[in-house]
Amino acid sequence: MSSTALQPGQGSQSPAPALSGIWVAVAAITMSFAAFTSSLIIRQASEDWRHLVLPGILYLNTVIILASSATLEIARKRSSDLAAMRSWLYFTLGLGVAFVAGQAFAWHQLRAQGLYLASSPNSSFFYVLTVLHALHVMGGLIGLVYTIRRAASIAVWRVAAIDATAVYWHFLAALWVYLLLVLRTRL
Repeated sequence: MSSTALQPGQGSQSPAPALSGIWVAVAAITMSFAAFTSSLIIRQASEDWRHLVLPGILYLNTVIILASSATLEIARKRSSDLAAMRSWLYFTLGLGVAFVAGQAFAWHQLRAQGLYLASSPNSSFFYVLTVLHALHVMGGLIGLVYTIRRAASIAVWRVAAIDATAVYWHFLAALWVYLLLVLRTRL
């Protein structure tokens, strides 16, 4: 019997729906951020647009989220060694929390400069895009916690959970790089 086949009495539901659901979520999130990007580009043409200096912490956050993507991939490759996989997942979780904390620090830096959500069109876009992304990262953190808890379960479910989490988390890392480029070139 293959390693991904379910044993008798373990249920008949395939783990594929979790991954399918993640891909649907990725598509919906992509469309949302594409719409916001289009709005930003159109709004940028107005006379009241002034450029924003991005907080330097955003570049460190980029390194953090890319590192978290790498640690998650290491965890995924170690799915046969439960202890090692869980250690790497905890490391990924810690990096994800550090990313969100870094985003909060960036928002604090902007507030210290007197830039709030309603201060200007460009600061509004900055807050909306970064807060929306941070909310999705927090959802990913919940997914990581779920994956860590499922790690002790049946191997096929463990692999399905980590695969779905990895797709979502890698997407969030790529989305952040995209957002940073948009923010840097448009704001």
